[in-house]
Amino acid sequence: MSRRTSTLPPRGLASSRERFQVRADRVRRRPWRLTAWVVAVLALVAGLVWLVAFSPVLAVRTVEVVGVPADEVRPIRSLAAVPLGTPLARVDDTAVADRVRQRATLADVSIERSWPSTLVIHASPRVPVLVAKNPQGQLHVVDSRGVAYAQVRTAPKGVPMVHTASKAALSRDALMAAVDVVEVLPPALQKETTNVTVSGANLVTMRVRGTTVVWGGVGQPEKKLGVMTALLKGRPKLIDVSAPDTPVTR
Repeated sequence: MSRRTSTLPPRGLASSRERFQVRADRVRRRPWRLTAWVVAVLALVAGLVWLVAFSPVLAVRTVEVVGVPADEVRPIRSLAAVPLGTPLARVDDTAVADRVRQRATLADVSIERSWPSTLVIHASPRVPVLVAKNPQGQLHVVDSRGVAYAQVRTAPKGVPMVHTASKAALSRDALMAAVDVVEVLPPALQKETTNVTVSGANLVTMRVRGTTVVWGGVGQPEKKLGVMTALLKGRPKLIDVSAPDTPVTR
């Protein structure tokens, strides 16, 4: 009985060759897939950059001003000078804020992007704490930071007035010394206080119940007030609380 010889490769060998071929095909396709992914990602990034930074879709259409009275809105918008149609992402918010800060009546300014098309300017007006009257009779409104930010003809209602001894503009430190006094005096004592005079950063004087008080400069306002109030009971002609730990009376 004769035997037939098969010309087909063994089943295991054929299977191995097929698996090798599949792996080889995958390896050859891998760089193309990677290239395709990179191209797709770059195209997506480029599209997003164009959409945000260059397209009119996310451009400024509205400039809002919040935090100030209605009559301040138009002047602030004018100072901001934000051209409509500029992509919101490309607006230089620092430059806008710097331009708006030129308005002396504003204490704080910040810029916010409100997507998709609004630039919001947050502004806080200065609050008057006192009015400084110089020897020429000019009235300057001063805020809590010692900034003289406006000249007026009439003092705002309810804002205390102080006098400046110098014809020249006082320094911010000198005005802060006056603010120190005005802010610490209780309303009842303010009514009994007259002739608050600022001569410099370290010399504020006033008349309280007929007594001359040398307040000095900035620092320890509550302690000075307590010492002054106690010494006023003796009705001296003069009280010096510029150094509250060692006050002087006459």
